Amino acid sequence: MSRIGKAPVNLPKGVTVTIAPDNTVSVKGPLGTLSQKVDPDITVKQEGESLVFTRPTNQPRHRSMHGLYRALIHNMVVGVSEGYEKKQEFIGVGYKVEAKGQILEMSLGFSHDIHFQLPAEVKAEVFAEKKGNPILTLKSADKQLLGQVAAKIRSLRKPEPYKGKGIRFVGEVIRRKAGKSANAK
Repeated sequence: MSRIGKAPVNLPKGVTVTIAPDNTVSVKGPLGTLSQKVDPDITVKQEGESLVFTRPTNQPRHRSMHGLYRALIHNMVVGVSEGYEKKQEFIGVGYKVEAKGQILEMSLGFSHDIHFQLPAEVKAEVFAEKKGNPILTLKSADKQLLGQVAAKIRSLRKPEPYKGKGIRFVGEVIRRKAGKSANAK
């Protein structure tokens, strides 16, 4: 049996869950409301302060859906209660980022600045020290949307392996290459 699917999802204080007849689970908390349609084969029940997921058979499809929907609903509960955040570092000479409302204005070494429109659910903050790389912090209750936006921003200038310039997640390790050697024949 799925180990992830068997574990109940505990609901913190301030988080309410409604399960519609069409198997749509809506989670409401202090940071917003998220909803997810669950496969009709998977049964979701609220027992006290937790959600329990069950599956009808032991088929591979049911086993995978069991763990998947439990994980998605758990991410929603954590998102509306605590929220998620991703930090990205802009490394390179002249690389800058500014947050103007829901628009990011980035200077990434191209001949023009890049203007990136953020979704309404994602909030951005920029921290830039003198003599330091600017750090962009993205916050949202929706983990999937946050990861998708962060990946899109990173794809604008991926870190390159020789000098390490580009946009990378804080704490990400980039494999570096040596480059040309001076005495090669």
